[in-house]
Amino acid sequence: MTIDDPALIFAVALAAGMISQITAVYLRVPGIVVLLIVGVLLGPDVFGLVRPEVLGVALDHLVELAVAVILFEGAMNLNLERIRREAKIIQRLITVGAMVTAVGGAVAARVFIGWSWTVCMLFGTLVIVTGPTVIMPLLRRIRVRRNVKTILEAEAVFIDPIGAIIAVVALEVVITTGVAGLVGIPYRLLVGALMGAAGGLLIAFALRNKLVPEELENVFTLSMVLAVFEISNLVIEGSGIMDTVVAGFVVGNMTRGQRALREFKEQLTVMLVGLLFVLLAADVRLAQVADLGVSALAIVFALMIVVRPLGVALSTAGSALSWRERTFIAWIGPRGIVAAAVASLFAVRLREAGFPEGDELRALVFSVIALTVVVQGLTGGYVAKTLDVDRPRETGFVIVGASPLGRGMARLLVEAGEDVVVIDSNANEVARAEREGLRAIHGNAYDDRLLISADIEGRRGFVAMTANEGVNVLLARKGREEYRVPNVYAALHEGKQGVGVEQLHDAGGSVLFGRPVHIDEWNHELETGGATLEQWRYRGGQGNERSFKDIDDRVLPLTLLREENARPAGDNLRVRDGDIATFVCRLESVETERERLRSEGWEEVGELQPQ
Repeated sequence: MTIDDPALIFAVALAAGMISQITAVYLRVPGIVVLLIVGVLLGPDVFGLVRPEVLGVALDHLVELAVAVILFEGAMNLNLERIRREAKIIQRLITVGAMVTAVGGAVAARVFIGWSWTVCMLFGTLVIVTGPTVIMPLLRRIRVRRNVKTILEAEAVFIDPIGAIIAVVALEVVITTGVAGLVGIPYRLLVGALMGAAGGLLIAFALRNKLVPEELENVFTLSMVLAVFEISNLVIEGSGIMDTVVAGFVVGNMTRGQRALREFKEQLTVMLVGLLFVLLAADVRLAQVADLGVSALAIVFALMIVVRPLGVALSTAGSALSWRERTFIAWIGPRGIVAAAVASLFAVRLREAGFPEGDELRALVFSVIALTVVVQGLTGGYVAKTLDVDRPRETGFVIVGASPLGRGMARLLVEAGEDVVVIDSNANEVARAEREGLRAIHGNAYDDRLLISADIEGRRGFVAMTANEGVNVLLARKGREEYRVPNVYAALHEGKQGVGVEQLHDAGGSVLFGRPVHIDEWNHELETGGATLEQWRYRGGQGNERSFKDIDDRVLPLTLLREENARPAGDNLRVRDGDIATFVCRLESVETERERLRSEGWEEVGELQPQ
């Protein structure tokens, strides 16, 4: 059975792409592995349900626009501050590393297949790119150190436009312009960067100043991204891909509070990645891949075992990265959608120019994509654990509520060496937390994607201290039951009849601060300077433990430090001799409360300055 209706082919590919990615989630394998298999099965070589050639030139335009959206979304997720810390390594990877890959890929193709140097160099430029479509899903599955994650994500996003432009210019040099055409590489990168910065600033300005109705923000951004992409290509062909990356980077770092926009772009990217991989995989003939034989395997493993490690070694020389971190970065280099898209373009252009190797070149690139994704995707977690670059489980805390109390608790935990993420739906509170040096995320804490971005699955504790105690208990239950966080805390409000202590205990949670409190009043006291933070050491003697539930309600326990191990103050926590607690004390009665604490076996350690 074959289908000749372009609209039906599009619909089948779109549905197959989504079903494939859902299947991959259940199978716990990289989504692209399933997409490639399904694309081949639906293609002309097997079932014939998806025949990309029926789409004609529309396929090229579809691929271009989809890649623009995918790269824009990837760049939106890059954090400027983190990139600054690893800027030197990232710069080297997308320059020195790219050159090493291009040359190494060309040499491997020459040695194992014997193509002309011209075609070999084209292959080398095609395998420069890694790509966010494979790296970012992979790093969501593999929990690695944050500096390693930042380097791999930034490399994947920035290398895509650079690699694609180098490859396209190289093709033009081979077919038409000659060596003089090489000047097109920096020119296109510069034009694309300038156009992208201008377009990104325009989009960010409109969003930040509420010039666009909230319900139209997503479609406005999408339409503007596609417009600046095509305008950039109109100014100079091929510059649009750099344009979208820069625009996404600008918008992402200037509009961090646009949670709905990020969700929309993420969902759109998932859909487009599925569509493109099914269509492009269906366009590759199995016979062409089979004809490459063991030569393709030799080239792929040369790229993985020799070329990539050499590029990473040169790019990270003299850096603060450990040898374990460098080794892991060297192992992770799967190719993605941009390599597939440009390879398909090459096949057509080379065939038209009289180069018989065009289809073989595309088949080899798809072999590289398939093998690198499968091998590195399936072994990445094991390699990270073996090299000890994976982030340990059950470390740090997620705190929902960037109020003065939430920020105060977060600072105390960070000072004790804990990794803390603060979440709040109030953009102003998030901005305050960031100014105080805290890692903060703006959005609804009940959103699973936001919780996952905060690494909730590997946390020691989850703290909910919003103004709504019902929400706090629901969040505590969610953290405990859905994400298996071992310690969950919820703030309950004194005097309210909505939620009881027993309900929270039934949900597996602890009462934050040891008891229900007037949380708004305590936040006000800290905000206006009417309260201070003080640290006290308990000296009740061995075996004489006590609970925070017994502490006078005119002081508020925030955290407990035991042998350099900090945790929030909860009603299930027993205070032992030598433990250090941090209390919020009202200035109007501070002397009285100090005397009371001393009489109950506490000794003063020192006063902290609230920020």
